[in-house]
Amino acid sequence: MTRVQQSLSIVIPAYNEAERLPRSLARIFSWLDESGTDAEVIVVDDGSRDATLHVAQGLAANEARLRVLGLGRNRGKGAAVRRGVEAAERDWILFSDADLSTPIEEVLRLAEAIEAGSDIAIGSRDVAESDIERHQPWYREAMGRTFNRIVQTLAMPGIADTQCGFKLFSAAAAKRSFARMTIEGFAFDVEVLFIARRLRYDIAEVGVRWINDDRTTVDPVWDSARMLLDVARIRYRQRGLRAT
Repeated sequence: MTRVQQSLSIVIPAYNEAERLPRSLARIFSWLDESGTDAEVIVVDDGSRDATLHVAQGLAANEARLRVLGLGRNRGKGAAVRRGVEAAERDWILFSDADLSTPIEEVLRLAEAIEAGSDIAIGSRDVAESDIERHQPWYREAMGRTFNRIVQTLAMPGIADTQCGFKLFSAAAAKRSFARMTIEGFAFDVEVLFIARRLRYDIAEVGVRWINDDRTTVDPVWDSARMLLDVARIRYRQRGLRAT
């Protein structure tokens, strides 16, 4: 058993996920039982307009490993993940999208990178070892490639995919990096990784299995435009950051 499996927090940001959340949590807890992984699961409701918070609280009433937090209003995926990181109590912190586009068992691939010495291991859809079982529509993939090229130029050279919603941090790396985060929307991944690199944490990019879920809440035009503006802000906002 890896160190990660011995002490893991799983943070799941959730926005209007009342339908998918019960199925995803059932898969997670089933895998935890089968693998013998000792973990807490933290669902953070990002001001959902549906019954996400109520559904999650109902599930938590019958599962001691599940905690549910609420932001009260919609603030953004980054804000939800940061709240979960703040509340996490284990040695390793994974954040995962609620749709489990990257299946939960893929954390073992990330754990291998941790065992090899990395502080952070991020799931990737754009390296040789990646296994894409169901692709996004062509226009989303094209926009994603363009976004990734811009991110590599402006903020994260050498990282092919900053946006896969499946990332594993040591607790120290997560708490230090997220505490300095300023962007609460979808570009938060870029900023957190930018901060972590400035703080001299070792980041490994790991190919994972990924299955597109068409029921995404991301608008391909509006959200992409906002993300690009946020990436341009990152270097300015974090320009004075140094490892301390």
